[in-house]
Amino acid sequence: MEKFVIRGGNPLRGEVTISGAKNAAVAIIAGTILSDEPCLLENVPEIRDINICVKILYEMGASIKIIDKNTIRVDPRGISDPTVPYELARACRASSYFLGTLLGRFRQADVPMPGGCDLGDRPIDQHLKAFNLLGARHSIDGGCVSLRADRLVGSQIYFDVVTVGGTINAIFAAVKADGLTVIENAAKEPQIVDVANFLNSMGADIMGAGTDVIKIRGVKYLKGVTYGIIPDPIEAGTYMVAAAATKGDVLIKNVIPKHLESITDKLRKAGAYVEEFDDSIHVRCSSRLMKTSFKTLVHPGFPTDMQPQLSTMLTTAEGTSVVTDNIFDNRFRYANELRRFGADITVEGTTAVIQGIEELSGATVKATDLRAGAALVIAGLMANGTTVVEDIYHIERGYENIDEKLRGLGADITRVTDFDNKRMAV
Repeated sequence: MEKFVIRGGNPLRGEVTISGAKNAAVAIIAGTILSDEPCLLENVPEIRDINICVKILYEMGASIKIIDKNTIRVDPRGISDPTVPYELARACRASSYFLGTLLGRFRQADVPMPGGCDLGDRPIDQHLKAFNLLGARHSIDGGCVSLRADRLVGSQIYFDVVTVGGTINAIFAAVKADGLTVIENAAKEPQIVDVANFLNSMGADIMGAGTDVIKIRGVKYLKGVTYGIIPDPIEAGTYMVAAAATKGDVLIKNVIPKHLESITDKLRKAGAYVEEFDDSIHVRCSSRLMKTSFKTLVHPGFPTDMQPQLSTMLTTAEGTSVVTDNIFDNRFRYANELRRFGADITVEGTTAVIQGIEELSGATVKATDLRAGAALVIAGLMANGTTVVEDIYHIERGYENIDEKLRGLGADITRVTDFDNKRMAV
């Protein structure tokens, strides 16, 4: 088992380049199934979840060519069996997107219930509602979701709650359906716009992505394209927070500043300097940050995927911060790990109260999920002394070469294995 050993106290300084967006890439990779020709995907992050999605395609019969570590060619024409392998589906939450793409292409799909981080209840009832309205029948047996449709027909879909996955799956299922589909109360996250742009570049007819009403007129054929994934706003936000938390000075390159507005706003309120450029953001901080309270909301509100990182930064801010996560029930599981650093954080339900202290102390901790793992790395960078972060496979689900990028900013972070005890000596 690999771990990160971090010797904290070094302000991050320099430049870092952001990789392609995980949440967009996993959906777009699944979306290649709908293409009637090969597709070339660029700016694909080299992370664990991407590898799983590509392997799912390969196991189902797609032809995969790795051009380089961030570019892949997918030819989906060899797929004949619309069944996702069980073990691969259970390893990745994004496997749920194969429901929409397989249904859209084959009018049937068999996909095990998806895995991923344990963040509480993440039902797919809204996904199934959309599929049913488009003409599909569903059954769930032995942890596997089966979809069948004689034909898919455009429909009016209203989501009872805003759902990113449900919105994307509805788009996938509707893009080759007969007639017009209208999705109301749609999610507006950047990855939804990226998915729609990808499909439109192939010849789909999708309007309104990025608003709460999306219209899709079904088409019969989707051509192959070369398409570049957008930069990852959560990775960018993580480095923005890390720069401020360590009193650093970092230029974060290859970003879309508009996607980061809610993060920029919170950092400025806490006292960090943030300057926006066309495709980069400069963050610096030289003094103790101030308390900042916030709530997570659907886009364009503050993203739940950035809540653990910002909450960690606030553990040494002056004053008391109150953080509420309205998206996932189990987002604060990392709080117990932060207490090992000496943090004063109290959780009740979906709200955490953080009393800022002067300094964190190094500790041995475990990543409980992807974003919590990133938060613990930030805590290790902030802390005085040595930190060991275990179960880093969670972190590598969503961050490309995080240790290498941090070392490029001056961090003292080393990847070690359990048997490499000498390197872990402090």
